[in-house]
Amino acid sequence: MNERKTVIIGASPNPSRYAYVAAQMLKEKSVPFVPVGIKRGEVGGETIQDLRLKPAIEDVHTVTLYLAPKNQKEWQEYILSLRPRRIIFNPGTENPELMESARAHNIDVVPACSLVMLSSGQY
Repeated sequence: MNERKTVIIGASPNPSRYAYVAAQMLKEKSVPFVPVGIKRGEVGGETIQDLRLKPAIEDVHTVTLYLAPKNQKEWQEYILSLRPRRIIFNPGTENPELMESARAHNIDVVPACSLVMLSSGQY
């Protein structure tokens, strides 16, 4: 499982946010992850990379989204440029335009909850 490097788009240092919980679960499952967001701080022992800088990240298996669709447009090209094998659209992040673009780039589109997937061994 540890070869599924995951980029958390919309990462947050706030423990009450689902993106924070996802980072903690990824760490517990020994899945390498890179938190990327606009909030500064740490999560799961990793420094949150500044989304505005569009950090280059290599060997991305999964992008898990924690951005509302209205906030995704600005970052769509960046997300696709990471060339993930799949994008998980967590509840509330489903975006038909990005989903279609991802499929056009041969990226698997998974409308699901990362937390449920991790908890149930489906990740």
